[in-house]
Amino acid sequence: MTTADPVLLPAAFADLAPLAARWARPTENERNAVRHAATAGEFAAFHDALLPRLDALLTYLRDCPPRPEDPAQRNALMLACAYAEAAPHHELYGGSSEVPFSFDARRFVADHGDEAL
Repeated sequence: MTTADPVLLPAAFADLAPLAARWARPTENERNAVRHAATAGEFAAFHDALLPRLDALLTYLRDCPPRPEDPAQRNALMLACAYAEAAPHHELYGGSSEVPFSFDARRFVADHGDEAL
């Protein structure tokens, strides 16, 4: 799977399917590519839509295996990972995909970046 299937989210989170279609990716490198290309408006929309549902999403994931085989669970996990990685850009960096006063984050290459969740 290279992208999250927006149809395959747990029923309680079906309304988040458009976010999953854009943000949920199975590898860190794929999520980074989406994050680096995001605009301030996209960060804000993602943050504003997911933050009110975050507690419920994390509570749901608490009972899932760490590497879910179920596609709906896996997509929910990818969405939560994407939020954790994107939220600072909205909350701390003014919607910039860059980290202020830092080197270009694209220079950082994760050893496990192509490893799927």
